[in-house]
Parts: sequence; C-alpha cells; structure tokens
Amino acid sequence: MKILPLPVVALMAAALATAAPAFAQAPTIQVNRENRTIAITATDKVILMADTATVHIGFIAYGPDSDAAYATGSRISNAIVKALTAAGVPNDAIQSENQNVSPVQEYQIDKLTPAEKAQRKFQVVQTWTVRTPADDAAKILDLAVKAGANQSGQIDWSLKDENTPQAEAAGKALQRARTVATEMAKGLNVKLGALLYANNETQAQPPRPLMQAMAKGSAMAAPEPLAINPRRIEKSATVYAVFAIE
Repeated sequence: MKILPLPVVALMAAALATAAPAFAQAPTIQVNRENRTIAITATDKVILMADTATVHIGFIAYGPDSDAAYATGSRISNAIVKALTAAGVPNDAIQSENQNVSPVQEYQIDKLTPAEKAQRKFQVVQTWTVRTPADDAAKILDLAVKAGANQSGQIDWSLKDENTPQAEAAGKALQRARTVATEMAKGLNVKLGALLYANNETQAQPPRPLMQAMAKGSAMAAPEPLAINPRRIEKSATVYAVFAIE
C-alpha cells in the first residue's frame, strides 16, 4: 500500500476536524499512516407537493351571561361538526384542540358601546383540527366558516409518507458526499476506497404561523371557497461520511 507524505495526511486530518463539529455523535476516527480517510459533510433535498392538509378551525361566541354564551356556543359547535360530517369527513379526522367558557376581560371590550358590552360578558371558544387530502382543504375550510367557524384559516401541509422522501434526501446527500470525496482523492493523487461511516442529520422543519381569525360572512349570497393551493414540502438531509483512501 502506498504511504502518503506527511503534508497530505495533515491536509486530510484538517478536513476531518472541520467536518466533525457538525455531528457530535460521530465516532472518533484516527487519521494516520495506517488509517487514511477523507471525511465529507454534504446536504441535499427532495421537494414534493403536499398530499395531506390539517385544517385548523374554530369559533368564538359571546353572551350576556354564562348560560347564554354556552347555548350559542353549543349551537355553533354542533353546526360546524354536522356540516363536516354531512360532507363525508370521517369522525376520526376531526380532533378537538381546545374548548372553554370564560368571562370576557374588560380590556377586550373597552372600545365597545355599553349595549355591546352587555351582550359580551361571557365567551365560548372552541377549536378543532381536520385532517383531509390536500385537494379538499379549501372545501373543508369553506364548510366550517359558513357553519360559524369565525376563528379559522391555518393549514398545515404534510405528506402521508414522510419516510420515503427523507430516505431519498439522505441517499442524494450521501451520493453528493461520495462525488466530493472522489474529487478530493483525485487532487491528492489517491484512489477513493470504501465508505467507512455515515451519519444522517434530519433538518428541522420551520414553525407554523398562528391561526388567523376570519370574519363571519354577511347576508349576501354565499361566496365560493377561497382559492387555496397545496404547498411544496421540502425534505432535506445532511450526511457526514468517512471514506477510506487507497
């Protein structure tokens, strides 16, 4: 086996030391005349159109007292769920998030007239998530809003199969690492050998924005559903790979 001169070994050691901090879990690999390696950190991604939507819907209702607010809230709550199930949404796709009956704080109504304040002493708030195919997101939101869901609008986009695109991104990153390592080996006048170690680091997903409120429709003709298009989902992976050199 050909022995590399010390400057080349030092160059490879520097490359390994630069990549290692990104992966605290990576094993310690000795770089010397007996164990010659090239270490590479590479990132790649896969972009797919979302096929699943989680629609956040909810409402807020008021009343002059707790009983009146609850009665109004009950009517709206059941109307929303009835509208969804009547449209064919399975019960197990509708999940409750939050529901409460509480007094309205003075600062919330301080700009209202005395008559309006008298009708807003208590409030009922309820929210759900509805999981549905991405193409049905606009329809679900439209049904809920027209049934009284005046605190709705946030949609989380996702994939039914999260693992396959993540594995594909990792495979592309590893191939990129091999390509870079091959070019480095050529520059060092050596031949790239077998893969000794690889570690995949999944990239964190960005946080979703808060749910936005939507005003109730007026007495005019019912509008068409909002124009909503699914988002593209990006799955990325960063691979730390160590290759032997011959």
